[in-house]
This record gives sequence, C-alpha cells and structure tokens, in this order.
Amino acid sequence: MHHTDIAIIGSGPAGFTAALYASRANLKVVIFEGTQPGGQLTITTEVENYPGFEHGIMGPELMEVFRKQAHRFGAQSRYEMITHVDASARPFTLTNERGEKTTADAVIVATGATAKLLGVPGEQEYMGFGVSACATCDGFFFRGLKVFVVGGGDTAMEEANYLTRFAESVTVIHRRDDFRASKIMVDRAKANPKISFMLNATVDEYVGTTVNNAKKLTHLRVRNTVTNEIVDVPADGAFVAIGHQPNTSLFKGMLDMDDVGYIVTTGKSSYTNVDGIFACGDAQDSVYRQAITAAGSGCMAAIDAERWLEAQHSA
Repeated sequence: MHHTDIAIIGSGPAGFTAALYASRANLKVVIFEGTQPGGQLTITTEVENYPGFEHGIMGPELMEVFRKQAHRFGAQSRYEMITHVDASARPFTLTNERGEKTTADAVIVATGATAKLLGVPGEQEYMGFGVSACATCDGFFFRGLKVFVVGGGDTAMEEANYLTRFAESVTVIHRRDDFRASKIMVDRAKANPKISFMLNATVDEYVGTTVNNAKKLTHLRVRNTVTNEIVDVPADGAFVAIGHQPNTSLFKGMLDMDDVGYIVTTGKSSYTNVDGIFACGDAQDSVYRQAITAAGSGCMAAIDAERWLEAQHSA
C-alpha cells in the first residue's frame, strides 16, 4: 500500500498551489487529479485576470504551468478518482475507483465546485466562445456587446449588474415571472437602465457559427414557458447564472458543510471539523470562486497541514 505525508484530492489552482507549498516543505505529496485534471480552468479559454501574465494566458496552459511547478519540487500527480476516504483511523485511507488504497498522514480537499448548466444543445460547444458561467472572469471580453444572463436568483442579478460595466446591454432570461433573488437585488437590477428582462422564457439551444475554425455564439433559441413559442434572439454572449454545486459529496456525513454543500472551515483557516483534513478552493468558497483566491487558499491549506503534521510529530 502506498503511503504519503499529504494527499491532495483535486487539482486546479488550489490543489496545485497546496502541492507546491507542501512539497517545498520537504513533505511527500500526492495529487489525485480526478476526472478533470487541472480543474475548471482547463475548459476555459483566455485568462486575463491572473497576476503575472501581462497579456493573458489560456486556461489549460496556466494549469500545466501550475502542475509543472509543483512537480519540480517532488509532488506526484496520479490521474485517479478517489471514491472513499476512511477518517476513522490514522493514517487516513483513500480508495480510488479501482479499489486501490493509499494512506496519508494529512488530507487536503481541493475538489472545487461545478457551475450548474442548462444542459441544452450548443452549451458545451460554445462554452468559452460566447457562453460563460462566470461574469467576473469573462465580462471584460464583451465590451460594447449585447449579452444575456440566464437565471433568477441573487447570482443572476449580481452578474447582470456587473456586466453593465462592459456590455452595451444586458437581458436577464428567467423561466418564471417572479424571482428567487432578494427584493433588493431585483430592485437594483430593475433600476439599471442597461438591464432588461425576458420573463417566462428559457434557453432551448445556443446557436452559433464557425468561421476560419473559430466558433462564435450568434443566437439564443428562446422558448416561452407559457405559450411554448420559440424565437431566435441575436446574442453576442450568454452567462449561465443558476448557481454552483461544490464537488464535496465524497465527504458528506464526515465534514461539516453548509446547506448547499460547501465545506465549513474554522475561522480564517483551512481546518475542517476533522483533525488532519483541510479544505481549500471552491470546495469551501461560495463567495469569490476565482483562480487567485483558490490558489491563496491552497497555500493556506498547505501551511496549515505542514504545521499540524509538525505538531503531531513533536507531541
């Protein structure tokens, strides 16, 4: 059975940064990269808001740089999915999809979160080419354009308001004529002259074109939820804002979580309710969900884990 000082479950900015810091502290580190090595950034296009890259960098390239930097100091990647963690005894025992076990003195959870999507035709095809699930990440690319926000909660209202900094116009598409969003958020959106609303409507398909091997969103196929009438609406961009789902089901019943499933950490630390298990990145961050904040929390988790291990060895 393989043993490591620290097992990191999940990659992405949080997992790779945790691996970098922990391996530089001369700890033996294994990163279980799971089914999406590199995390959500591997399915994005250009990243312009990560410090250190003046002219931007493609998401997959950024994650490969992170990975290589962690590997440089001895961290090892294993492209396996952890399906079970036994926290009842020390060291912890992690089991992968093939039933193979690894023991670890400490565990860092960096499993991230996944944006909820509509699951309609064209959504995956045009993701990063006009379709996005993060206004903060991609709003800048839509300066002077006409964009749509799909959703009716606080996130949708917040993203619609944010996008008015760049877009010529923002239209909120919502399947009902009332909102889940708080009244203050709805009032704020309605008071913004750049925001309009398309209610009792849902997107049935994202439609685009390919010119010189470059894909581009051109229309939304919108269905009226009352009459079922379908119309094609010209669109430069569409932002899906129906929430995120943290990838934490593996730890249900083990780690304290909020109602949505985000792991609860102690104060301004990465400590969870289980001694020796630490959480970082979008698995425990329901507020910011940015690559830079995930990386910062990965650093915190590695330092917390290193200090915890040191305390165990000196006890």
